[in-house]
Amino acid sequence: EPTVRTELMEQIPPIAIFLQESRPKFPTAFFEYLMPIVVRYLTDVNNQVRKAGQEALLILLEQDLVAQSDIENKVCPILLDLSAPDSDDEYKVEAVNIICKMASMLSRTTVEHMLLPRFCELCSDGKLFQVRKICAANFGDICNAVGQEATERLLIPKFFELCSDSVWGMRKACAECFMAVSYTTSPEVRRSKLSPLFISLISDTCRWVRQAAFQSLGPFISTFANPSSAGLYIREDGTLSIRPSAQDVNTNSCQPSNNITLMSSSTNAT
Repeated sequence: EPTVRTELMEQIPPIAIFLQESRPKFPTAFFEYLMPIVVRYLTDVNNQVRKAGQEALLILLEQDLVAQSDIENKVCPILLDLSAPDSDDEYKVEAVNIICKMASMLSRTTVEHMLLPRFCELCSDGKLFQVRKICAANFGDICNAVGQEATERLLIPKFFELCSDSVWGMRKACAECFMAVSYTTSPEVRRSKLSPLFISLISDTCRWVRQAAFQSLGPFISTFANPSSAGLYIREDGTLSIRPSAQDVNTNSCQPSNNITLMSSSTNAT
């Protein structure tokens, strides 16, 4: 019954955590018994079971419970098969979604050598716009996962393609992640290639694309600033933040937090 397999998948992560904590007693139980089940359920005929398997896999990766050898020899080959050009449409959409989500949890070498070539292929998938949409929405995360060299050599040409896609939702997704892509490139690429590309989005015929581009204008401009002097940096979740200067830190060193400082000011004002 699919409901039984789904319930089983939901129990895998806590069991895996228990086995990890009790590793001297169960040194190989997870790798021999549980990991093969997770991998097998990624191709289950029932979509609810597959979804539970995907969620379990991502939790296991987040908790760093999957060995590098299992990732490269078991997980990645399955995802590459599911995202192949002749794969079933539903399986392909699910596979590219997992690839994008897990990229930030894997080593740069694994992503660049095993997943990046397939991601670049999927960016040009002419059959399913849903696949290209997922690639566009997660483009900044992939750039961050592989670093500047691979981004400029392989990903920027694909980004240009997506920014001129005939589906306006694709161009809108590119505008929304423009800052994250720009942050991964060199100042020269930012100035000579991404700036003209951004102008094309901000002048797009679709108002939804233009609106998304205008909302990304400030964050995009911020990537031209020197982080050491401007104090701007990108958090792990991809959002732009401001690092307080040394002078601000020294000024507030006696204060427990900025919130308390504000509360004290408001109290004095009353």
